[in-house]
Amino acid sequence: MAFYGNNRRGLLIVISGASGTGKGTVIKALFDKLPNLVFSVSATTRLPRVGEKDGVNYHFMSREEFEREIAADAFLEYADVYGGAYYGTLRREVDKHIAAGKDVLLEIDTQGAINVMDKAPDGVFVFLLPPSKEELRKRLTGRGTEDEQAVAKRLAAADVEFERAKRYTYLVVNDEVNNAVDKIAAIIAAEHCKASRCNDILDEVTKN
Repeated sequence: MAFYGNNRRGLLIVISGASGTGKGTVIKALFDKLPNLVFSVSATTRLPRVGEKDGVNYHFMSREEFEREIAADAFLEYADVYGGAYYGTLRREVDKHIAAGKDVLLEIDTQGAINVMDKAPDGVFVFLLPPSKEELRKRLTGRGTEDEQAVAKRLAAADVEFERAKRYTYLVVNDEVNNAVDKIAAIIAAEHCKASRCNDILDEVTKN
């Protein structure tokens, strides 16, 4: 089993960023670089699509089951998306990987991340920033999939996300994918070496 530091337990790592910051590209490269990193399988009340498997793509639940889990405080975060389907992160799904020494990555928006901060304050919260607001506009416009009005809405939403980013543990600028990935990998390694996470190691080293 691979570990990046002294700590034997895994970490909960939350990555957020405004639309256009390149989260998907950075996260894919991060998984290629860190073999100890796993995704948590989310729960949802939407119906499975063709080819999707329960427990692999999502934990598929009825609305009643999901709401029972809410009542039992089983979620680190959840949302009722457009009033149509619930999506959420089960605490037990994250905990099983962490106990096995795996680092668990959640890619969620800032509102969900703030909920996780309240329930898992020992998590590692990384907000991905663009090099500048103008560069973010260029990236959004360069997609060619949205008109100017839609881009303006995304930029306004980004301003809200940037304000919430002040609550994160780390801010990483995605100026170049490999640079951003290296910084996040270094953050993970450093977090594993925190004294507060390694008391059992210290006890082993210092015992008579």
